[in-house]
Amino acid sequence: MRVSSWGRLSAEPHQPLLLDGMAGRALPLPEAGRTALPYGMGRSYGDVCLNPGGALWMTAGMDHWLDFDAASGRLTCQAGALLADIQCLLAPRGWMLPVTPGTQFVTVGGAIANDVHGKNHHAAGSFGNHVHALTLRRTDGSTIVCGPGQNAEWFHATVGGLGLTGLITQATLQLRPVAGPWLETETIAFDSLERFYTLVSESEAAWEYTVSWIDCRDRHGRGLFMRANHCDAAAQVPAEAPRPRGLSMPLTPPLSLVNAVSLRGFNALYYRMHRARAGRAVSHYLPFFYPLDGIGHWNRMYGPRGFYQYQCVVPFQGGERAIEAMLAQIVRSGQGSFLVVLKTFGHRPSLGLLSFPQPGITLALDFPNQGDKTLRLFGQLDAIVSEAGGRIYPAKDARMPTSLFQSGYPQWEQFLTYRDPGISSAMSRRLMGA
Repeated sequence: MRVSSWGRLSAEPHQPLLLDGMAGRALPLPEAGRTALPYGMGRSYGDVCLNPGGALWMTAGMDHWLDFDAASGRLTCQAGALLADIQCLLAPRGWMLPVTPGTQFVTVGGAIANDVHGKNHHAAGSFGNHVHALTLRRTDGSTIVCGPGQNAEWFHATVGGLGLTGLITQATLQLRPVAGPWLETETIAFDSLERFYTLVSESEAAWEYTVSWIDCRDRHGRGLFMRANHCDAAAQVPAEAPRPRGLSMPLTPPLSLVNAVSLRGFNALYYRMHRARAGRAVSHYLPFFYPLDGIGHWNRMYGPRGFYQYQCVVPFQGGERAIEAMLAQIVRSGQGSFLVVLKTFGHRPSLGLLSFPQPGITLALDFPNQGDKTLRLFGQLDAIVSEAGGRIYPAKDARMPTSLFQSGYPQWEQFLTYRDPGISSAMSRRLMGA
């Protein structure tokens, strides 16, 4: 069947291998001469979850919970379990994921393989920092149980390992205690990048979650800074959770709805509306953590050619100049995004050999696919990232050059020794040769 990632840049034939509980069963293998790759919800933007011409292990059926200790908050589940289900079922009972990305429609296995991060890296690190153990099935029939204290070298290769070390079948996660599903939030409008960095410095000691939206069409870097903490038990919160809005993109328009005219109008309106509503509030975790999950198939708005996401991180030293230079280049290009996220990563080390987060500033933007015009812009942004000593996020990438991958991930050669030769992806063939 034809399979696409969330960026919808292509839809190529794959052999699907459906998985379920599979306890004690042999791992289904692809046709002779072909490789396989784990596939969860397909929410990666580029080609990390694709294996054109090969097979995909479809893990959505491996979604059983195996054990939960309500006293310690330790959950063991199969790798196909959704973050959405963990949050929905356990937040009202006083436990939540300590780290969650910008969508809840991600499997546990996918979150580990991409070592996802959230809006609280400065406080909690990335997803892999909260994994106690995982089970890995290899195409040679072997099974490896690993964690920070057991077969640690396999654990460090698999966390952030892009699904290339084997099929993760189950994992044990440490959740964090909360009083409930509510957050105390504050939104602050700012009119320059300098003000953003000041807000970050003032906020990270007292606020667990910090993130900013940036108007990529504004040369000064105006935006909205959002911060939040979990409410304590005595907080006054609404009586019930928000109901799903039921919004959806019913079809793919013939042309991208994101263009120079719509960007200018939307970004100006979005900034003014939220500046007028700035201040403190109490919010359910859903709209704060996952603002786009309320719009079904939102990726269709970029039209039939799909879209790229470009996410990089640059070190703090020199990073402010690099971010300013990238935003200026984007303004000059006439391209851009409704969805521009600017935040910082803290100093907690990531555990994976290929984990993306490093101390510094991270910028993420969506770009409609305009062919060579878009790729030329990315080449210009790559040069700025490379000069600053930064890296690109593989979970979001569809075109990173090999040179930037190798400079950004200096442990890539060490990682190759842990690869499963029966597993391959479009990304691995593009960046690692196989």
